[in-house]
Amino acid sequence: MNKGYLLLPVLGIIPFLDHTEKPVNFIIINLDDAGYGDFSHNGAIGYTTPHIDQMAAAGVRFTHFLAVQPISGASRAGLLTGCYPNRIGFEGAPLLGCEYGIHPDEMTLGKLLKQKGYQTAIYGKWHLGDHKQFMPLQNGFDEYYGLPYSNDMWPYYPQQGEVYTFPDLPLYEGNEIIGYNTD
Repeated sequence: MNKGYLLLPVLGIIPFLDHTEKPVNFIIINLDDAGYGDFSHNGAIGYTTPHIDQMAAAGVRFTHFLAVQPISGASRAGLLTGCYPNRIGFEGAPLLGCEYGIHPDEMTLGKLLKQKGYQTAIYGKWHLGDHKQFMPLQNGFDEYYGLPYSNDMWPYYPQQGEVYTFPDLPLYEGNEIIGYNTD
């Protein structure tokens, strides 16, 4: 079990957790394949992102950091634990049914926040293992609504059968599957 501290961009949040009378609300948005210029407040052309722009204007933005790995699952493991993914036995992006995932003994951002009295939620792609012990509710989050792995890991993947064979893609609410191949 890693008993280290959370690092990465989360480090900038730690002072808020210990030194204010009223805890601040915060949102971490982790997007695959999004770049700095993909939001209108950073110069996106051809579309606007008004809600993201509003959050950026009203909050604190961390704009100079690197992900610990270029692969989604490992990158998420690093963000949520503050550790290099390889150090905690997490490499790459686990395929569905994979026998590894985020270790239940790791201190995740969700667990840390719960210890500080926060309510926690994660929406969207998890990609840290799809067995129950690896899922968000078992790793410090009160709510979860999303996919256990990438949205392209489903029967309609363009190279289905040639490279990969994926079953129906589950959509979760909490620990329960509420649909497959949803829009």
